[in-house]
Amino acid sequence: MKSHKAPYIIRNMEAVLTIILFVMIAGYFSIVEEQRVNQVFKTVSRIGMAVAILYVLSVLKKLGHVSALQFKHTLAPAFYVMYLILGFASFMWSSKWQHSALQWFMTAESFVFAFLFIKAVVIYNIHYKENSINMIRVFAWAIFPIIATFVIGSLLDEETFYRGMRGGKELRLGGYIMNPNELGMLSSISGALSYIYLQSTKHKFWGFLMMLAAILVLVWTSSRSSAIGFLLIMGILVLISDNKKVKIIMFSGIAVAIPLLVRYVVFKDNGGVEEVLSMTGRIPFWTALLNEGIVKEPILGFGFMRINYTDYFQGLNTYPAKMTHNTFIQILMNLGFVGFFIGFWNVALTLRNFITHKKHRYAKFFIALFIPVIINSFTEFGIFGDANFGILFWQFLTLLFIIKPAKRLRIDEQLKLMKFKQKYKIDYTIYPNPV
Repeated sequence: MKSHKAPYIIRNMEAVLTIILFVMIAGYFSIVEEQRVNQVFKTVSRIGMAVAILYVLSVLKKLGHVSALQFKHTLAPAFYVMYLILGFASFMWSSKWQHSALQWFMTAESFVFAFLFIKAVVIYNIHYKENSINMIRVFAWAIFPIIATFVIGSLLDEETFYRGMRGGKELRLGGYIMNPNELGMLSSISGALSYIYLQSTKHKFWGFLMMLAAILVLVWTSSRSSAIGFLLIMGILVLISDNKKVKIIMFSGIAVAIPLLVRYVVFKDNGGVEEVLSMTGRIPFWTALLNEGIVKEPILGFGFMRINYTDYFQGLNTYPAKMTHNTFIQILMNLGFVGFFIGFWNVALTLRNFITHKKHRYAKFFIALFIPVIINSFTEFGIFGDANFGILFWQFLTLLFIIKPAKRLRIDEQLKLMKFKQKYKIDYTIYPNPV
């Protein structure tokens, strides 16, 4: 039988998935100041990438790459699905549910995307073990162009890429394009992933460039929560490293960085010890939400992404706001104690899955994403807030360890694989013979 060359998408699968993930993450950014244009861009880019990953799976299926998978430790994603179901049901009692419906749709869409993405990676790695896709590499390269864009943009167009805070006294990287704290979270993740990437790649130049760009963006965003998260991640990753030289170099770098981060990021203003400890200074607002807000709708809350009957919550002695800047208080206000219970168990079981797989190849990857996302959840949108890439990353973590290859294939699946093997003349062992 004549041998055929594998399709381009198969030969370059990691690059294809990296581009898809890059566009998906970029879809959370604003490209212009006009809100309607941004909404179109965000919707088209994110839905488009879901369609793209569906196409990738269809190509794999067409070529005979069967998707015989097994699912383990599924309680964590099951609770996330329960959260989405409750959120959808809340439209029945929520006021002005149109905005909530859009947020729900984008959150549900990104969850489906994360599931299909991981599924594509697992299926591909089953068939091409010698050229398997590395999620650490994919995420590092998908985030790097975004970080590099902000580094270059900050040098060439300060007016666009910087945002004036505290009456213009403080300039923070982000502009109208992205909230500085969200951008700081992304840069801390990028810095951690670049460190992990450095340990495995032979091309050290790109790894160092990724880390340098990430640290610059982190400092320029002046995000104290992201800085604390980055230092915490790096401390953990260095401690669990077996390379003594790496430990010495990284600890030396951290020792130099800590005084600068403490001086110019953590204690950047006169907010006092309370503001530094809470990383936001919003304790009075959270207190008002708990004392004056949730008591009105304690069981099922005000509805998905709603913290009051009106658009804003106004406490007796606090400022008005549309969001809580704390994802755990946010889910409590949105879906009451029922929703909070569901969210709590989603987080707890996701952590349980990590502990069960702490020697897994993606254990460090989990740490690099988990710490910034959780810290961000205490200070900003977080994993149960308005649609943001932190939610996307959390969905990846919730699904990370549950999809595995099946132990054996059915007869018809074995026949499909034999046909593919004969057509492309690929010699590899995939599964044991069916019992």
